[in-house]
Amino acid sequence: MAPEIGIIGGTGVYNPDILTGIREEIMSNRYGQAKVVFGTYKGREIVFLARHGATHSVPPHLVNYRANIWALKEIGVRRILATAAVGSLNEGMAPGNFVLADQFLDFTKNRLSTFFDGEELGVIHTDMTHPYCPSLRKILATAAQSLDLTVHEKGTYVCTEGPRFETPAEIRMYHILGGDLVGMTSVPEVVLAREAGICYATIAMVTNFAAGISPTELSHQEVLDVMAANGKNLSTLLMNTVEILPEARDCKCGYAEGKL
Repeated sequence: MAPEIGIIGGTGVYNPDILTGIREEIMSNRYGQAKVVFGTYKGREIVFLARHGATHSVPPHLVNYRANIWALKEIGVRRILATAAVGSLNEGMAPGNFVLADQFLDFTKNRLSTFFDGEELGVIHTDMTHPYCPSLRKILATAAQSLDLTVHEKGTYVCTEGPRFETPAEIRMYHILGGDLVGMTSVPEVVLAREAGICYATIAMVTNFAAGISPTELSHQEVLDVMAANGKNLSTLLMNTVEILPEARDCKCGYAEGKL
């Protein structure tokens, strides 16, 4: 049986102590290559994809998002749980908190953001009223609450080009526009998933307050430290969500106009 659940994120979620029957495969498609890891958790087939590569060597602006999502679609994935480390623009969303984004603001600049580029697949304008699957977010919230984790069920994710951090002036602008979180990976990943008819939800882990809000200058090490401290909670949240996911979908993601 083909895996129906895909997880995009860091290596901790496919630790051999969590999944069984692990095997790796490099998949080639029209957009490039994607390295995926197959495994089983309590009888459910899962496919894992390390967004930045196994050694975190691919920066966010150079991730081949189209090859990754296309590979998951070809495998048969219908639901994606994506993890992301983010900075917070919202003082109510503190480091260590989890946020289930429901909207995004796109400030990326040089990324290939659609499968519908006018060539073989034509030009189609896909609805993005609910970019992050409401049903999947609700299940994630239920799982987080059962684990007594601090989770915010809504938040607007501001996606920047990276790999640099943002300036305080940019953060002020994003806050005025309604942003709650700032990160570098959700777009175009969420857009491509919707075009492919795949449910997609982001589990954003707040690692720091953004520039100008944080009392100190930002460092990549600060992000890594918080991720390491909260990594077990993230893995547990993902696996508990997998356990309670119903077999059937009750959302509109798979029937969106403009779906591949």
